[in-house]
Amino acid sequence: MAYEVTATRRRPQRFDDLVGQEFVAATLKNAIQSGKIAHAYLFSGPRGCGKTSSARILAKALNCQNGPSATPCEKCTACKEITKGSSLDVIEIDGASNTSVNDIRQIKDEVLFPPNSSRYKIYIIDEVHMLSTSAFNALLKTIEEPPEYVIFIFATTELHKVPATIKSRCQQFHFRLGTVDQIKEVLAKASSELGIQADDEALFWIAREATGSFRDAYTLFDQVVAFSDNHITYEKIRDKLGLVGVERLNELSEFCVDGNSKLALEKLDEITANGVSIEQFVSNYADYLRSLLLIESGITKESLLGQNVERYSKKVISSWNKVMLERALSLMLQLFRDIRYSVSPRYELELAISRLCWLTSYVSVTEVKTAIDQAKALLLQGQNLIQQNPGSQNSSLIQENPNMQKKEGFSHPFFNSGYQQEESNSVTAEQNHFQSEPNFSQQNPSISESSSFQQFHQVEENQQEEQKIEIHQPKVIEAKPHLTVEELRNEIIKEVELSNPLLSSILIQTSNWILKDNTIQFEVESLFLKHQLDNFKQDIIENIKNIWGRQVTIAPVLKVSQEEKIQEEYPEVIQILCSDFKGEVISVSKVQKNNIEQNFNKNQENTIEERHEEVENNEF
Repeated sequence: MAYEVTATRRRPQRFDDLVGQEFVAATLKNAIQSGKIAHAYLFSGPRGCGKTSSARILAKALNCQNGPSATPCEKCTACKEITKGSSLDVIEIDGASNTSVNDIRQIKDEVLFPPNSSRYKIYIIDEVHMLSTSAFNALLKTIEEPPEYVIFIFATTELHKVPATIKSRCQQFHFRLGTVDQIKEVLAKASSELGIQADDEALFWIAREATGSFRDAYTLFDQVVAFSDNHITYEKIRDKLGLVGVERLNELSEFCVDGNSKLALEKLDEITANGVSIEQFVSNYADYLRSLLLIESGITKESLLGQNVERYSKKVISSWNKVMLERALSLMLQLFRDIRYSVSPRYELELAISRLCWLTSYVSVTEVKTAIDQAKALLLQGQNLIQQNPGSQNSSLIQENPNMQKKEGFSHPFFNSGYQQEESNSVTAEQNHFQSEPNFSQQNPSISESSSFQQFHQVEENQQEEQKIEIHQPKVIEAKPHLTVEELRNEIIKEVELSNPLLSSILIQTSNWILKDNTIQFEVESLFLKHQLDNFKQDIIENIKNIWGRQVTIAPVLKVSQEEKIQEEYPEVIQILCSDFKGEVISVSKVQKNNIEQNFNKNQENTIEERHEEVENNEF
């Protein structure tokens, strides 16, 4: 007998054989038993979860000669023909190959003929989402009102690509992925049928690699059986398929825990030298770190971990906490994304392993916040002690800084470099005042230690307040009535350069300052600058009074450009042309202007002469 793959050999033949699709099986069985058969069904779900198998089982249940029955007999001619795929009344169509509207029109013509020997004529269209839009539109009327003997069963892995008009005409059933335990159980039955011994750890690995697809699990199972010599073990799978293995990852992770980057990188080189690809290593290490994270969270279920919890390094589990494991897993996942576009994926991997070697020194955001909260509590506690003993502030400061009287001021990293202290005589007087108060810090040295920063900060705040008062005092400017108007302009620009940079930049753009009848007139380039000067008018007058010693007003005026002057002198012909053609003259030189006028005058004379000639000819 020819070899048959496990996925075909173990294809479900009854609703009871469907694994993980209890809702679908129960609903279809009840519908058949009650005789409530829909004219169209839509099965959707991931690959390899039983959609096509369910469609065939439904076809057998409806066309069974001993039915319709929820459990096909598998003995009648109809059941055997459907199982073999040779039934004339159960037509399976690949939607990916028959996508055109002509294929659907052929179906529309065929449904007019009743079934050959069965009860129903059933069309199973797999991958129906591959049909074209016109094909879907051609199918609408047929599936909405088909003949009573026709049933459509659609199967798709991408339900969102099926038009809503098709969905609304079908009963929809969503198939789910299988769990690891379910897949492991069916693999164990398959191995026992073949007489092959299989370790649970190996079956768990196959089930996890299948990612919920029963067909993928059977395909991988057949591949493993081919090289396992009737005994499937995880070690054989690891060696033959180029996996990293938990033992190697335990060694590598222990080197990272110790911070030994030399041994960690050497171990990485050994693993890759054995033929493990970088993508495979990153995938296996990410899975390993995910398992450690689950163990750290208290999960020891073997179906989730993929390995027995005893196989993981206890040293790594005890050294890396949950935050570190999350950080390590995040590094691996980001690495998997980065190596696709990297110049050298090997360098990216070595960099990630090097980072894992100092993972034990990683400080999370939560730990930083906790440290800040603790420091804040200590500072608040010291502040409360200072408020209870205010006299100890100054005395403890003098005791801790005995050389303060010899200095002219303090320096503090949070003040800018331009900060200056009071003069030495005021500081000395203040220090003498401090020394005259009772020295509580000698009686209670703990208060002095906890409040030193607060005392230092308060003294500097007092000195900064005094400096602010000096800054805000009005500055006396000596009047200079002998300055000319242009010199006055320059002095005002210098005066407001620091206090009002905007006004200074505006004044720089002014020109032709002239004094007329106690009013200073000057020109500006644009209307915007004129409006700005109107806003600063009072400030400018005040500065003129302080510098010049005279009370005058200002009158900014718009500067007449050279183009506007030229425009006023345009020849008449130019103005006529601009008016007729709605144009604009950019510039006209004097030579061009004279030529234009001469040409215009000549044209006028020629035109007059031509008109005279025409009149004379007409008279003649």
